[in-house]
Amino acid sequence: MQNYPLYKGPAPARGRAFADFGLPESLLTGLHANGYVFCTPIQEKTLPCALEGMDVAGQAQTGTGKTAAFLIPIMTRMLSAPARHPGVQPRALIISPTRELTVQIYQDAMAIGQQTGFSMTAVFGGMDYHKQAQDLRAGADIVVGTPGRLIDYLKQRIFSPKGVEFLVIDEADRLFDMGFVADLRWILRRLPPYSQRQSMLFSATLNYRVMELTYEFMNLPKEIAVEKETRTVAQVSEELYHCSKQEKLLLLLGILQKENPSRVMIFANTKFTVDWLAFKLKTNGLPAEGISGDINQKARLNLLNRFKNNQLKIMVATNVAARGLHVEDVSHVINFDLPADPEDYVHRIGRTARAGASGKAISLCCDEYATHLPHIESFLGRKLVVSWAEDELFLPDRAPEYRRQRSFSAGREKTKTGKKRAEGKKPASGKALAHPKERTAGEQKPLPVIAENASGASPEPPPARRPRRRRKGKIGREMPDNHKNFEGE
Repeated sequence: MQNYPLYKGPAPARGRAFADFGLPESLLTGLHANGYVFCTPIQEKTLPCALEGMDVAGQAQTGTGKTAAFLIPIMTRMLSAPARHPGVQPRALIISPTRELTVQIYQDAMAIGQQTGFSMTAVFGGMDYHKQAQDLRAGADIVVGTPGRLIDYLKQRIFSPKGVEFLVIDEADRLFDMGFVADLRWILRRLPPYSQRQSMLFSATLNYRVMELTYEFMNLPKEIAVEKETRTVAQVSEELYHCSKQEKLLLLLGILQKENPSRVMIFANTKFTVDWLAFKLKTNGLPAEGISGDINQKARLNLLNRFKNNQLKIMVATNVAARGLHVEDVSHVINFDLPADPEDYVHRIGRTARAGASGKAISLCCDEYATHLPHIESFLGRKLVVSWAEDELFLPDRAPEYRRQRSFSAGREKTKTGKKRAEGKKPASGKALAHPKERTAGEQKPLPVIAENASGASPEPPPARRPRRRRKGKIGREMPDNHKNFEGE
């Protein structure tokens, strides 16, 4: 199985106790060992319906414990009932939009179900393809994966979906936003009918597109919504600073010195800004690293594990890390760039104040992204609190100018032998060929000599080539005589 570190973190909720639901002892042991004692609102409303086998379509804010809301009923029902098709695996299939969210769900499942004896695996792109295929062939009761990799394994018949008894679609609205709706429908059409499985869908927003999917592939799901009237978690305090684009880095340095966060996530809109900002922060003496789509999956997982284990204080990221990552004790979230999508703002600041904790979100509004602010405030239904920065808050930038590294494929200067191409290609004799302009007079290639005939005169030039006869097309032959064609005849 995948060797990912188990998630160990408390869920400081104060709702109904998990012990009141009559859960199996092995599952309760795993819950209590990881700090799950009381339910969050979405868990308290979902568990009674899901434990009875009903389909569920749940809406809740990010960071409210949606993962445990579907893992607990799945494991409970799998422990209480034998497999419907013994030997055909998996029994539960969980589909998520991103690799990071897939790993997070897998970690939570391993932590909660550590005493249940279920085998679990995660499949997603960017990691060892054959290793994940071997894990699927060996058998897994619970499979968590992204749509692309799941389709790849299904087409190769590495595992069969005929034994799926439980289906979960997590972050459904994100699947639509990322263009996975066609892949998702392809997978769902190959599962057992919705009357023969329990299906659960969770999303931050239940819009028309998501509800249309539930009508087609779910069995009259029970709609559950938590705190519709608020978009963000109440424990997050929000601030907004207005500044110019040139002053954003200086203001950010001052904010980091003033707030002194224990762990902070900084979000930018582009990969270039992430690389530039991470370079500037590191060269200014701050422990920062950047994560974006250009980093390979193994390096991304290593960076995330360092951040979760408190070995890294500052992480700069694009929206790739705005959803599905549960990191304990993130004290601050800073929007270096205001996002274009208002929902991304909600998901970004949702990285702090997780599961009842408190946190702070700071946004920097510059002239480049100022047009995004009205849409964010309209989506939230309120104005963001504006704080004015004093001159002392702008710290000087002591970092040198950032120069982006060229990719190996674009700026490659060496061949496989390790020698530069500028040295010239060697012939069989081993002597390098010089550039034609660099050859000496003795090395210049001689011009061809034209031989003379017996009379001493130069040979006659070859006869001129007869001009090629132009062929007219069918349309030209059918044209009347008085009509001028395209050649001006």
